[in-house]
Parts: sequence; structure tokens; C-alpha cells
Amino acid sequence: MSQFLSDMASFCRENNINVYWIGAVENNGYEDERVSVVPADNSTNTYSCAKAFTVTAVGLLVDRGLLSVDEKVTDILGDLCPEGMDPRWQNTTVDMALRHRVGLPEGFLDIDVGDPRRFTEDYLTYMLKAPLVGDPDAAFIYTDAAYYLLSRVVELRAGKNMDDLLREHIYNPLGYREVGFNRCPEGHAMGATGLYIRADDLAKLGALYMHGGEWNGQRILSKEWVDTVLSRPYELGPIDKNGSYAKGGMYGQMLMVVPSKGRAVAWEGFVTDDGAHRLLKFVLEY
Repeated sequence: MSQFLSDMASFCRENNINVYWIGAVENNGYEDERVSVVPADNSTNTYSCAKAFTVTAVGLLVDRGLLSVDEKVTDILGDLCPEGMDPRWQNTTVDMALRHRVGLPEGFLDIDVGDPRRFTEDYLTYMLKAPLVGDPDAAFIYTDAAYYLLSRVVELRAGKNMDDLLREHIYNPLGYREVGFNRCPEGHAMGATGLYIRADDLAKLGALYMHGGEWNGQRILSKEWVDTVLSRPYELGPIDKNGSYAKGGMYGQMLMVVPSKGRAVAWEGFVTDDGAHRLLKFVLEY
């Protein structure tokens, strides 16, 4: 085990921070490892960290010329668009969904907080017929619905479920082990949450971006897409002035990249806000 992982695990124990697993890819390399802090299942729910994988799935299609972030989602959905939907959906682009600017209420379609049974079995129709609270691109309103929408867009353009696309082009090439996406009642990957994954495999996604889209000599994502994600930003947002970036999830899940130190690190657990801030500070200062 690396000294970094050993010291971070000790920090969690000494400060009673309820982390299950810490995984890392270090020294600008490609080898991953992890350490257990509080006993837990091998793969746990990373909640909104899942959105970084949906961003990556979009990038896989953009790189292959199968999708553009400037396309309107209604053009892609076609006959799946229900009658009676707000006409403002006609102006909504893939880019707007990536940036949580689709005009739906905050927290809409959150299966982790609300009772998913009230969303009916057809999540897409339920979402598209819901009243919008604003014009597309008028304001940032964080919602899981935008990323479920992106999952459906990816599926239509890829010709396969989004998690099957990710398995072929991300999970298998990067050597993932136990990983799976929660699906809606109709069998479509949720896109926004419900990704069960090992912490060390989660860290690999950060390392992929840290290496400009390459993994162990293999081009997985274009450098152009990586630069787009980090500049927009699409979920992987800056956390300091030295180029570090991260994506968090409910209850303190975290994927964090510190390029200046050649490190991608992820942790899973049930962590308070204070504990999460202390962990961020520890990694940035280590």
C-alpha cells in the first residue's frame, strides 16, 4: 500500500471520518490500489459521481461523430417526445443538459431522496410533461433529470444502453471489476446516480482525465473532449487554483484529481460535510 493511502486511512480513523474505501492512482501512473477504513461491500453507491461517467459516455459519442453537444434533445428523442410537453424543450441542447440548464425544478427525478414509484414507469414522459420553472439555459438548476435525459440520448445514438457502452469502452479497457448502473423501470441506465463501483475503479476515471484521455498507452477519449469537460466544466469542476478538480456525490462520495501531484483519488462512505471538507484539504495539502 502507498504511503499516501496509509496516511489518509489513518487520518480518517483518527478523526472519526466514516469512510468505507479509499482508492487511488498515483505518481502519474496507471496502477490502482485501495484501502478499507470502515468495513463495507466491495462496490457501493457513489450517487452523483455517476454523472461523470455519463459525461464520459457523451464524449465517447462526440469523439466518434455520433453526437454533438449543440444538438437539440428533442431532435434526438424524436417520437419519444410526448404530446403536450412544454414547447421550450424544443430549444434544449445536449450542452444545456450537461450544464443542468433544462428548466426543471431543483432535485427533480431524484430517486435517492424521493419515492421513485411516483415517477411512474415511464420516467422520460414523466419528465418531459412536467412544468418547467424557467427557460432552457436561463439558470443553473441542479437536477438528476438532466442526466437521466442524457442517458437516454446516449442510448439512442449508441444503439445500446449507456452502461453497455461504458462497459465496452471504459470499464473493460481500464480493467474495472464489480460495477453496475441502477436502471429505471423500463431498463434504461439512470445516468445521474446509482453507480455501484469500487473506489479504486472510480479513481481510474479521474486518472483517465488526468492523462488527457489516454490509459496505459491507449487512446480512450480525445484530448479535445477532456479539455472541453474541464473548461465548461461538465461535472468535473475546479476545486483550487492549481488545476485540481473533483466530482462529489451525496453522503460525501468523492472523485478528486490533483494533476500537480500526479494523483487521482476516490473515496466512498457516509461522511458529514465537515468530514468531506477535511478530506479535501488533506488530499490537496498532502
